[in-house]
Amino acid sequence: DIKAINTVVIDISGVSLMADYMIVCTGSANTHIQGISNNILEKVKEAGHKIYNVAGKNEGEWALLDLGNVIVHVMLESIRDQYTLEKLWDNGKIYYFDKEYELQNKKA
Repeated sequence: DIKAINTVVIDISGVSLMADYMIVCTGSANTHIQGISNNILEKVKEAGHKIYNVAGKNEGEWALLDLGNVIVHVMLESIRDQYTLEKLWDNGKIYYFDKEYELQNKKA
C-alpha cells in the first residue's frame, strides 16, 4: 500500500513565487516514502508533465519533488514534526484530507 498519510495541500500562490501549491504528506518508513515518491513521479510522467528536481528520495527520510508549480514533500513523521511546514506556510490556504489530522493541527 503506497497511500500517503495526513496529506495536506497548501495554496501558496499568493505568498510565494516558487510555486502555486505545496503538498505535504507522511510516509511510515523510508521504503514507504520511496514508494509514495515513485508513484507520484510515475503519474506525473504519464500525464506528460515535467519533473524539475527530485531530492532525498533514495535516502527515504524526506523526499522533495519539484514539479514546477507544485512542490511535494514526503516525510517521516518525526521529520515532519520537526520542520512543521504547515505552520511555516500557514499564510497560505491549507486543505486537509484527514479530518482528525486537521483537528489536531488546528489545536496546536
